[in-house]
Amino acid sequence: MIKKILILDKNHPFIIYKLRKEGFICNENYYDPIEKIIKIISLYDGIILRSRLKIDKEFIKKAKNLKFIARVGSGTENIDQNYAFKNGVTLISSPKGNKDAVAEHAIAMLLSMMNHIIRSNQEIRKGKWNRESNRGIEIMGKTIGIIGYGNTGKAFAKKISGFEPTIFCYDILPKVGDIYAEQVDMKTIFMKSDIISLHVPYTKDTKGMVNEIFIKKFFKPFYFINTSRGGCVLTEHLVTALKNGKIYGACLDVLEYEKYSFEHFFYHRKLPKNFFYLIYSDKVILTPHIAGWTKESKYKMEKEIVEKIIFLKKSLYNSSIKT
Repeated sequence: MIKKILILDKNHPFIIYKLRKEGFICNENYYDPIEKIIKIISLYDGIILRSRLKIDKEFIKKAKNLKFIARVGSGTENIDQNYAFKNGVTLISSPKGNKDAVAEHAIAMLLSMMNHIIRSNQEIRKGKWNRESNRGIEIMGKTIGIIGYGNTGKAFAKKISGFEPTIFCYDILPKVGDIYAEQVDMKTIFMKSDIISLHVPYTKDTKGMVNEIFIKKFFKPFYFINTSRGGCVLTEHLVTALKNGKIYGACLDVLEYEKYSFEHFFYHRKLPKNFFYLIYSDKVILTPHIAGWTKESKYKMEKEIVEKIIFLKKSLYNSSIKT
């Protein structure tokens, strides 16, 4: 039976209102460190969080009554998924809730990059009126390679298809292509792409996947978009490719240097030298991990979480009746 839920990150008020209306007891704890949370976690049947805390094996061991861990968002890399699964803890996430926000943000960054919008805006503010040096490039007629064709990859393809590019997708799962993107092998992605958009989860297989070897496999220079996880890209190798022209431009909503919380990048840390190239280069557009961070997506993600928790409660209740 699921009754008591501990909420560890601030969310849309809807999430608590709806859960309490469904009969759940919801307690909020937004500031205590993991050491204090562990001492009380055995009292709860479920937890809801974003990325403030890392839920590891030791945490799950202490959570003796835990039925679910709900992560508001799509990624669950801050959770020991294997150990949770082995101990009968259901993992809940909301990958559909922010797919449209991520897709729109990726397109916005790409359009800004290819049409020099940020640079020309800055130049005009300095009294410069440079038209020829800011001549743009159209998406129409280009070939886009989407790596990772899940919820966000599909949303990106659907939205950008209106610009009339050729769209290919690659995914480890078979038969995920659709009317917006033809599923192909990576050799085709390497051979034909003018634009690459990364939409993969952060796993041991995707960690550092965009590296020197990966980049050299492309037949021609390309624009690169990353709205997935920063750890999927080796920044040093990306910077080298930007310097030598193998990558025309990079649109980065996420950075290799981020931690699990994604919140305090500049606090109490020595910034790596390659980061300074990124912030000073006009070949790079940076945003602070906000691709899925819209007012609408905040509500949609939490609505999805609530619906899944209610469904889980009903499923467990029905199972207990049958047994």
